[in-house]
Amino acid sequence: MIQGTIRHGLLGGSLAATISLAAVLLVMNGSDKAQSDTAPAAAQATPVSVALVEQRELTSWAEFSGRLEAIERVDVRSRVAGVVEAVHFKQGNLVKQGDLLISIDQAPYLAEFERAQAQVLAAEARVALAANEHERGQKLMTTQNVSQRDLDARLNALREAQANHRAAQAALQTARLNLDYTQIRAPISGRIGRLEVTVGNLVAAGAGASLMTTLVSVDPIYASFNADENTVLKALGSLPVSDGPRALERIPVQMGTATQDGTPITGRLQFVDNSVDVGSGTVRVRAIFDNPDGTLMPGQFVRLRMGQARTEPALVINERAIGTDQNKKFVFVVGEDLKASWREVTLGSANEGLRIVTAGLKPGERIVVNGLQRIRPGAAVAPEQVPMAEKSELRRVAGVGPTEIAQR
Repeated sequence: MIQGTIRHGLLGGSLAATISLAAVLLVMNGSDKAQSDTAPAAAQATPVSVALVEQRELTSWAEFSGRLEAIERVDVRSRVAGVVEAVHFKQGNLVKQGDLLISIDQAPYLAEFERAQAQVLAAEARVALAANEHERGQKLMTTQNVSQRDLDARLNALREAQANHRAAQAALQTARLNLDYTQIRAPISGRIGRLEVTVGNLVAAGAGASLMTTLVSVDPIYASFNADENTVLKALGSLPVSDGPRALERIPVQMGTATQDGTPITGRLQFVDNSVDVGSGTVRVRAIFDNPDGTLMPGQFVRLRMGQARTEPALVINERAIGTDQNKKFVFVVGEDLKASWREVTLGSANEGLRIVTAGLKPGERIVVNGLQRIRPGAAVAPEQVPMAEKSELRRVAGVGPTEIAQR
């Protein structure tokens, strides 16, 4: 009886211990499960780069497409008839004003020049003889050995000889010019075109003569484009009245080409047309750019942007902060609750590597500038603030590579 009681007590104690152990294990398992459930919640705070929306004094730019134009263009033709004797330029090269381009056979013009020289010498001799005769007549007149009529005849002979001398000199000058015209030289500095007449061909003279080649100036060079009337009126309205005729040069103009490294070329506004095209609502505008190495060529397509003479305040953000949702542009704004909220924005032009925002943001707001591909509206974020334009810092924090924007 006592033994059965002891066994029953032992079994009861063992069962109680087992139940207690199971309860402890159950509590521990529940605690571990709770901890594992909260771990993903903590991991959902996505690290992103954020920057403050900045307000800066900027030049407002408007972008256009245009073409380069030569300031001067020359059709090279011969001014004397003759056979092409030599060509002294390489087609397509840059030449300087006065460089020898083409030689025409000089032989007939050299002979004419020498004949004109001889005629001048003969005329000078006749002038000297007539002058001596007139001087002798004046001396004889004092002794009454010559009549007044004879003296007048001698004076007339002198004047006629002098006139013939001047005519001979003019003929010599014409012969000298024709001889010089056999050496066709560059009338302007620029880039020479294709040779149209080769050595050995006979060319005529004058305006109806065959085209030999063309020459266009390259430095400086014009860039012409059509600007909308609102942009032109705004630019002209920003000019100070006191600047006078050179006021247009205060309107900034920049140009870029497809072959450049992205650095714009700065020029100056040179001409704004006096009327608006009623069909297109645009105004013809022309700027002038330095081109010392001749790399810019007339007819070349260029991108241009025209600014205002005065700066104005504008909000700017980094291009990497901008996402696209169908036809809308948006950014993620990080609030005090450290959550990303979707915000539609209206964009202006690019400026100094940043993009102007005309609506949707306020100065000082925090926006995500890198890491957009890893967040969605309402997502918790772990922001790290960086400068708005510091691209190297953005790469370090959120990685390099194209940004895939999460759809709204």
